[in-house]
Amino acid sequence: MNKGKIIVIAAPSGCGKSTIINALLERGDLNLGFAVSATTRPPREGEVDGVNYYFMSVEDFREAIAEGEFVEYEEVYPGRLYGTLKRELDRITDTGLNVILDLDVNGALGVKAIYGSQALTVFIEPPSISELRNRLESRGTETPENIDERIDRAEYELSRAVHFDRRIVNDNLGMAIDQTHNLIQGFTAQ
Repeated sequence: MNKGKIIVIAAPSGCGKSTIINALLERGDLNLGFAVSATTRPPREGEVDGVNYYFMSVEDFREAIAEGEFVEYEEVYPGRLYGTLKRELDRITDTGLNVILDLDVNGALGVKAIYGSQALTVFIEPPSISELRNRLESRGTETPENIDERIDRAEYELSRAVHFDRRIVNDNLGMAIDQTHNLIQGFTAQ
């Protein structure tokens, strides 16, 4: 059995990354498995360890970092860590499934640095920063300050997009889904 490959999708908030990933998983024809992330946040009602997240104490998480068990991790807030365990990627790819990861820009580039040609990094970008601002504002879930923070972050992320294997502009969601699908299909067929 061939080992599966790793596909990493990254994008600024509001670019449709989760929607694209969910559409690809629903199509079901790319032999994809979704890696479960590890976190130090407590489980929410109904969440199951090993299904929604691997829930870890801060101490256990930091020990796993020190032992090199993560392909990527981030401390989002003090004491609130999220990351992808190497053993989770191995668990999925060893079965022949391809892994799709939803990561931030730095995490995506870190995975690429570790896995090289076994990983494909795809950056989903907005048609423009002004369109991204419109999308974030139309959600109605963010304060103007939060939107400004997300736009600042998006500008930084866009500056890192040149380091990705492929870039897709999400100007039309259906087309962006199809383009991402075709990229992954070509990559996994190699």
